[in-house]
Amino acid sequence: MTDQSYTPPEVWTWQAESGGQFASINRPIAGATHDKPLPEGKHPFQLYSLATPNGVKATVMFEELLEAGHSGAEYDAWPIKIGDGDQFGSGFVEINPNSKIPSLLDRSGTEPLRVFESGSILMHLAEKFGAFLAPSGPQRTETLNWLFWQMGSAPYLGGGFGHFYAYAPEKWQYPIDRFTMETKRQLDVLDRQLAERPYIAGDEYTIADMAIWPWYGQLVLGRLYDAATFLDAKSYTRVMEWAERIDARPAVQRGRMVNRTFGDPAMQLHERHAAEDFETRTQDKIGEAEA
Repeated sequence: MTDQSYTPPEVWTWQAESGGQFASINRPIAGATHDKPLPEGKHPFQLYSLATPNGVKATVMFEELLEAGHSGAEYDAWPIKIGDGDQFGSGFVEINPNSKIPSLLDRSGTEPLRVFESGSILMHLAEKFGAFLAPSGPQRTETLNWLFWQMGSAPYLGGGFGHFYAYAPEKWQYPIDRFTMETKRQLDVLDRQLAERPYIAGDEYTIADMAIWPWYGQLVLGRLYDAATFLDAKSYTRVMEWAERIDARPAVQRGRMVNRTFGDPAMQLHERHAAEDFETRTQDKIGEAEA
């Protein structure tokens, strides 16, 4: 034990921010903090998101659907700046009581339908368009196995490893070691799974790949937490090859840009309302005045 050991009180109370990046948006209660309606565009699907790994899942799915010729998948994508607390606005909370991105309003039916949680969005769109998820049988089950593997595993990568390695106010060996072991175990799971198949769930590219790549693919490519060297990511050779192959897909490249508000301005498309926006409305072209 160290002099930083903590004895929990009998009943925990919220007294101060916990420190570290994102501390200002963490709180122990749900619900809206302010009145702010959501914007809406002309397309059947209204996506409210940010280009975090979870947000990238949804935008990649939309771009893959459009790439595959599903013109009905046209969408408007609006940025939700979580650092500013947009996710606690009344309009956002109405479509997602959990105040997390991405969230989707599907207006393609007789009544608007809210869809929240990234895995639910992927399944909803896959079933709606009959794409990237087998309608029945063993292949469908295997795809869903890995979709839910990602939903259950990634919190250890993001909220565990990522938080303590990159965002916590101080570096503590115990949580970093604990979550590094788990992250490397998960990478080994994926590496073994990819030993005899080109994609996570088999021979076909599916929503399982779209769910897992934004987290684990971008991790090994050095885009998350600046941790690829620390994790010896190159040793997971099959994961690396899979990550690079998916990274080369045009729809994935576009999906990474949507609702991106950080990094290279040429890779930032704050709002997406039409296919030509990728050529005309990235931040290197329109500048901060029109962001």
